[in-house]
Amino acid sequence: MLYAVTDLETTGGSIRNSKITEFSIFLTDGEKIIDEFTSLVDPEQPIPYFISQLTGINDEMVEDSPKFYELAKQVLEFIGDAVFVAHNVGFDYNILRSEYKSLGFEFRMEYLCTVKSSRQIIPGHASYSLGKLTDELGIELVGRHRARGDALATVELFHLLFKENQEKLLSLVQSDLIPKHLHPGLDFDAIEAIPKLTGVYKFYDEESRLIYIGKSKNIRSRVQQHLKNIKTKKGINMSKEIVRVEYDITGSEAIALIHESNLIKKHKPHYNRQLRKDKYPFGLFAFEDGKGYVNLHLDLVKKRNDAPITTFSNKNEGGIFLERAVEDYNLCKKLVGLYPTATSCFQYQIKECKGACIGEEAPEDYNQRVKRLIDQLNFELDNFFIIDQGRDANELALLMVERGTFIGYGYLPKKLNDRSIETWKEAIDRYQEDRDIRMIINRMVRIGKGIEIRKF
Repeated sequence: MLYAVTDLETTGGSIRNSKITEFSIFLTDGEKIIDEFTSLVDPEQPIPYFISQLTGINDEMVEDSPKFYELAKQVLEFIGDAVFVAHNVGFDYNILRSEYKSLGFEFRMEYLCTVKSSRQIIPGHASYSLGKLTDELGIELVGRHRARGDALATVELFHLLFKENQEKLLSLVQSDLIPKHLHPGLDFDAIEAIPKLTGVYKFYDEESRLIYIGKSKNIRSRVQQHLKNIKTKKGINMSKEIVRVEYDITGSEAIALIHESNLIKKHKPHYNRQLRKDKYPFGLFAFEDGKGYVNLHLDLVKKRNDAPITTFSNKNEGGIFLERAVEDYNLCKKLVGLYPTATSCFQYQIKECKGACIGEEAPEDYNQRVKRLIDQLNFELDNFFIIDQGRDANELALLMVERGTFIGYGYLPKKLNDRSIETWKEAIDRYQEDRDIRMIINRMVRIGKGIEIRKF
């Protein structure tokens, strides 16, 4: 693998309006320099005085230099498939992207920041600016604020990091949306315009067929992850087919889950079937043993025909829930599957269990407490609203449960928060409850994180 260690000097200002005045790129394998490409560039605009004072580059120096479009092809050929490396890589990388974008080309590649890498691999320095860090490390920096001097110092820093912890350094390489792996019809600007909000996203192919539906707390980030997925055959195939992305902002994660579930059932997208994976594979189940005690236990949902009382994303999450239930409802660890034994549980020995494990407590007394737990999870005959985050700061998301059945969801302006229940009900769009939706509501009520329950 090769690395293109780069430094740019520019006319200053915003990334979008700044133009390159000089660049220097060193190709390295992590241990030694292989090649170099350095050049002044005519930015085709005046260089501000304060920038000339900082860099020493003025209008007279660049007037006979090549313009960027004259060097653009050479730069691409020189970098090739190398990882783009820079100190504060966001600046240099995005400046180049902007320059290429003005020429109608998408410049995208894997990249690595030596600021971020230094903080993680060699922590404890007072400053991670290039000048101060290289000075502390004994790296010579000749020609500060000139592209070649800064790039060469960054190469030495990169070599030091590579030698110190190569595995960690490579783990910090970041991927971008690389055009050669994606459909030529995909609009990259549209992807970057997707908000970093909670919602549902939908992928369409070149024939406008809906091929995948997903949800995320940050839909832009999740969409980009899909488009960067070139590690699995299914991921590669799907990313190559995506031409258009649509999305619905929900604010509420529970509404996103319900909306996603409804859309998948309605449209049955091809890749949802191929990539389907149960988000909550473990369930809590109940049965009555031969002595009349109601036992609880965790099991894989796919192994059962009966519906679980509630579900969990993994077995450990279920175990934590049962530990809390034992404490809150004074249940027996043996009868909830946390303490397998032929005799009494440990809690009985320290007088924290009433003896259901060995028949000392009457089944009807013990089962009443188990029933209270199950009733609390099932919210049978309960009437309540779940109040969650809206799509913006001025509204609330509402999910309505009436007589233990999910009715629907909607949004309410915060200024109407103190209105009557009838006003709240008018904000609800009705949906048909199914097993998946019930599990989503059940889980939300059980976890209770970031929401408010208001009974009516």
